[in-house]
Amino acid sequence: MLKSTRFPKRAALALCVSLALSACSEPQMATSSFSAPPEYAERVDGEYVIPAVSPAYLNERNRRQWVDYNGSEEPGTLVVDPFARFLYHVVEPGLAMRFGIAVGREGYGFRGDADVRRREEYPGWMPTQNMIRQEPDLYGPLAAGLPGGLDNPLGARALYLYRGGVDTMYRIHGTMDPSSIGKATSAGCIRLFNQDIIDLFDESELGMHVKVRTQEESLELEGPVVALSTGYLVAATDIAAIEADAASVAAAAAAEAAVAEATAPAAPAS
Repeated sequence: MLKSTRFPKRAALALCVSLALSACSEPQMATSSFSAPPEYAERVDGEYVIPAVSPAYLNERNRRQWVDYNGSEEPGTLVVDPFARFLYHVVEPGLAMRFGIAVGREGYGFRGDADVRRREEYPGWMPTQNMIRQEPDLYGPLAAGLPGGLDNPLGARALYLYRGGVDTMYRIHGTMDPSSIGKATSAGCIRLFNQDIIDLFDESELGMHVKVRTQEESLELEGPVVALSTGYLVAATDIAAIEADAASVAAAAAAEAAVAEATAPAAPAS
């Protein structure tokens, strides 16, 4: 399939350069020995400087990329799959830009259709009463809220989802913790790298349709996934990655046991 040349406006040049450089071969997992791809490089955003994303966080499922899209949603729709940890921006039939996401507890609490009815740059954040009630020591001191900025849990941008004119309390937003992308988190809704939410924000508009998949829809369209010891997901069919992860866990356990044995006090002589 010939993919469209329509790229997100602010990332167009960066992505073109990135694709040209990676045309011959693209590694499955980026490592810290590589510099950040252009679309994830440091960028000036008004009064803020967005730090580059470490390549260690840019595995194949996390890094934004064009993909053939097999869902039925109309172009211009955002599709959130909290179970596979993907967000799709459908740009034309059969084609979407896919982003890796982190999903917090609140990210599993909504299903179905909604619309973007509020868009904020560097939004303020306030913990919900439920968060304060469940973890008062952590969230109680923040009850009055935090102003927007790079240290804010909502990151550089936020899209607020409404259904029937009522706030669903579901948010698509940036993050102060890029290491969390691709993983399950203790709180929050749907997080993207700040670079990704900035560019997605530029492609969004008030009234934009959003679809949040159910677990059944995720299984049908994405297939089953397996969580590795790192917290990242892989397709259940990726046997090599699953076995390598199991071997790594076993090796770490053996090394820990060997250290414990070597440092254990000697048994008293009988």
